[in-house]
Amino acid sequence: MTKAPLRVGLIGYGLAGEVFHAPVIAATPGLELVGVVTRRPEAAAKVAQRYPDATVVASAEALLAGEAGPLDLVVVATTNDSHVPLARAAIEAGVACVVDKPVAPDAASARELDALAQERGVPLSVFQNRRWDGDFLTLRALLDDGTLGEVRRLESRFEVYKAGATGNWRESADPAMVGGVLFDLGAHLVDQALELCGPVTHVYAEVDTRRDGVGADDDAFVALTHACGARSHLWMSTVVGESGPRFRVLGSKAAFTSWGLDAQEPALKDGRTPDEDGWGLSERPAILTQGTERTELPLLAGQYRELYAQMAAAVRGEGPVPVTVESTAQALDVLEAARTSARTGTVVELVAEEEK
Repeated sequence: MTKAPLRVGLIGYGLAGEVFHAPVIAATPGLELVGVVTRRPEAAAKVAQRYPDATVVASAEALLAGEAGPLDLVVVATTNDSHVPLARAAIEAGVACVVDKPVAPDAASARELDALAQERGVPLSVFQNRRWDGDFLTLRALLDDGTLGEVRRLESRFEVYKAGATGNWRESADPAMVGGVLFDLGAHLVDQALELCGPVTHVYAEVDTRRDGVGADDDAFVALTHACGARSHLWMSTVVGESGPRFRVLGSKAAFTSWGLDAQEPALKDGRTPDEDGWGLSERPAILTQGTERTELPLLAGQYRELYAQMAAAVRGEGPVPVTVESTAQALDVLEAARTSARTGTVVELVAEEEK
């Protein structure tokens, strides 16, 4: 017997909602985009053109009240300052929820939200889509099959170039907005480092604002010492004209180097959809170095749909959520320590949650 698709409501139709969420939801089998919250007429027109079966709703309250019909899943793709209250409202309404990263302004708020979801028995997950980038999937596979051995050093970069201020909320100096590259791009890089190398014991960071007219940080470096002995060096910036390798990972048996950002984001921005043939494939191979032997290694295809496929299974009670809030809270622990390190010029030691 064919299961009815899960009904999804999307709150927010800015860059995140329009590019990263709506097309991936619409292309994931078993999900149906039935409602989109936006107050902007131009955004409402885009929704009506691309998703004619979805109801445009003026507020999250109206969406949760049933203006677009009953919901199985709500996706929060709004500005960072509204993530916690909107997710809380969905949980209190008994509707499963996916929240854009970093989910909350701090680790304590993330854990409070997680506790509420568990108390109410509502599946709650975080949109850490970069766990399904093709280069990251390839790295995980090489670690899982032992090709790289144990990671000794992880170098990871998320670097772009913007000539001046854009006026985007992510450049705001208002602490409530949780703007800046450290908590934006850094949320991805730290999450990936934790997934690959495990818990962090020490954090050092350098955080700067380079562009005129920008209130938040736009250039940062973070160094992590992991409990396993590995070290991660992470660069995140919007002022880099010539990027270094996306990944350079030195293992006890081999090294892995890749260049360029994942192919899925530019494809989504071009209006392509994840159900197309050849989706997520990179044209540029990575390099696997074993001793003096260098081998070109095709990257695995990126799979953003997998996050939503796993969330659909979790909503149906058929599996765990794709990204736990606790794993994101641990990344927030690191990001908060990085902010402290940059402010004080010191290395910050992290205390395990069970020791607090």
